[in-house]
Amino acid sequence: MSVRAGREFLAIPGPTTMPDEVLRAMHRPAVDIYSGPLLALTDSLLRDVARVFNTKGRSYIYIANGHGAWEATLTNVLSKGDKILVLESGRFAIGWGENARRMGVEVEVLKGDMRRAVRPEEVEARLKADKAGNGSSTFKAVLVAQIDTASGVVNDIAAIGQAIRAAGHDALLMVDAVASLGCMPFDMDAWGVDVAMSGSQKGLMTPPGLGFVAANDRAREVHKKAGLRTPYWDWTDREGDLHYQKYAGTPPEHLLFGLRQALDMLFEEGLENVFRRHQLLAEAVRRAVGVWSEGQAIGFNIIEPEERCDSVTTVLMDSGHNPEALRAYCHQKCGVVLGHGIGDLSGKAFRVAHMGHVNAPTVLGTLSVIEVGLGALGVPHGKGGAQAAIDWLAEQVAA
Repeated sequence: MSVRAGREFLAIPGPTTMPDEVLRAMHRPAVDIYSGPLLALTDSLLRDVARVFNTKGRSYIYIANGHGAWEATLTNVLSKGDKILVLESGRFAIGWGENARRMGVEVEVLKGDMRRAVRPEEVEARLKADKAGNGSSTFKAVLVAQIDTASGVVNDIAAIGQAIRAAGHDALLMVDAVASLGCMPFDMDAWGVDVAMSGSQKGLMTPPGLGFVAANDRAREVHKKAGLRTPYWDWTDREGDLHYQKYAGTPPEHLLFGLRQALDMLFEEGLENVFRRHQLLAEAVRRAVGVWSEGQAIGFNIIEPEERCDSVTTVLMDSGHNPEALRAYCHQKCGVVLGHGIGDLSGKAFRVAHMGHVNAPTVLGTLSVIEVGLGALGVPHGKGGAQAAIDWLAEQVAA
């Protein structure tokens, strides 16, 4: 017997639930790719993507997922034999760096772990040592993820940017904002970020398939001498006057229709309100996990509370209990799909996403189902986690 009839809840960290308004915006015939309306759509999207990144720099839209956007950033500013520094705090910055390695770039990893954020003081120390080695900088770029969805960590990009400046280093600061854009503040210019990238399928509430890159003037100057440039990813080609150059060919019309609707929804709600909604719902999840952890069988992956992100919460389970059994119960019996642990946390954790098109019913429903599953499977846990989330929201959301 199950109680899963009805609409399934998708609580994985991407692709996230799409608003019906976005789906409806895509449900229309194709249009002339050379027509004025489509040109105007592209212009508006490029402008508003830069607005979400909070930059006066240039933005680019690719027919690609986040891995494609990774490649777009790397090929446009690096050359074979260049050296970069990758800041470890989970899985995804490491993956970005591995892509660079396969392109012929020398990669050094500033060692971190799956349970802590990047320490800006360690970044500053390593970059100072880099300059001291031979009197000139060897690292061409520093790569970091603002939020890592494997670990559930959030990194302080402003502090990392300050650390690079304090070291007097000229490396480009490159940031993966796939799991953060549209979920929390991103202040590209103020933080000293030179290149940023993201994808459509998380906070931007659009189907997978669009990758976004933003680059400031410093990065675009470095781009002129980049040896890894290829025709499809090349910024110079995409800055051409002809519309088809913006996409290196036929534009992804229906994804663009969906993105336009999603951005309109974010702007109508107000980005500050969007960020506050994510904060409130994320803290509701954390309140629940905090209560459940009193049973000692489960707990937060990220040790320091201030380093837990507002997009996804990664929850560890001890070796005596299987997170996949909990995921299976929640899905098969109750219709809630939780994220599984990935990388080093495979088979050790489950993940609760709270990003994009989420609200109190979806989050509280997900938490209640998890609590049902913990009880049904006999996993020791503190009672009343879902109630703690309810109490938190009742305190914070005024009548």
